Amino acid sequence: MEYKDYYKTLGVERNADEETIKKAYRKLARQFHPDVNKGDKKAEERFKEINEAYEVLGDQEKRKMYDRLGSDYQRYQQAGGDPRAYNWAQWFNQAGQGQAGGNVRIEDLDLGDLFAQFFGETGGFQRTRSRPRDLEQPVTITLAEAYHGTTRILSKDGEEIEVKIPAGVKTGSKVRVRGQGLRNNRGEAGDLYLIVEVAPDATYERRDDDLYRDVKIDAFTAMLGGEVKVPTLGGDVMVKVPAGTSSGSRIRLRGKGMPRLAARGEHGDLYLRVMITVPTDLTEEERQALHKMARRRGIG
Repeated sequence: MEYKDYYKTLGVERNADEETIKKAYRKLARQFHPDVNKGDKKAEERFKEINEAYEVLGDQEKRKMYDRLGSDYQRYQQAGGDPRAYNWAQWFNQAGQGQAGGNVRIEDLDLGDLFAQFFGETGGFQRTRSRPRDLEQPVTITLAEAYHGTTRILSKDGEEIEVKIPAGVKTGSKVRVRGQGLRNNRGEAGDLYLIVEVAPDATYERRDDDLYRDVKIDAFTAMLGGEVKVPTLGGDVMVKVPAGTSSGSRIRLRGKGMPRLAARGEHGDLYLRVMITVPTDLTEEERQALHKMARRRGIG
């Protein structure tokens, strides 16, 4: 008999909250995913166990049923009861298996089988048959990939699957891959969901669909006005700088932010935070001219 301790599988305490369970699952799924451990059968089995555990513990109703079944059985064993004589009838009745009645013999039932009847072959709760099960897999992409859209190659059952990740996705976005989840006992497959995480970018700060970045402007352009070339995720653009622009002010570039996932063809905005640079290689003539100008303005 095998009692599957799903909490142990995910490395969390039994009183762990939903967020802790989700974080543990994502960390382990990333570590043991077949794409990261190509050809490693043990890692593949571990990945399946992790998904099985999360399918139950990540669902409130399944988790409640699992906790009741598991604690009752363990308590019975700890009290010195013979596992072969444990009365499973109450669980059969709740699982919709009919009126079993009496004690179920160990010859007729394995505890692993009982878990399969409650949570499906690999975790999904079933009444008359197991359901096709969806899988979740975390995937990390760059901000540039999120801007342009990208692809990922997944390996499943020895085959490579190219998955398109659309432009505009955010951290937490889900990309659905139909029919690539786990199969039930009738061969029906669930779906695979890629859970996107957009990595922090060294240049841009993202707020929803808007982007923010610093841009350096020399003091003369800031004072007199002019144009500067600014790199964006969509390519270089020429930006007009109004005369008298001060350090810390913002220049808004409409439609130069992230693509809007729910509105094809639309973009957020890009905000430039002005950082004024001061020349350090002035000639003596330029210094004198600046001193003269400063005295006229009562400075210095």
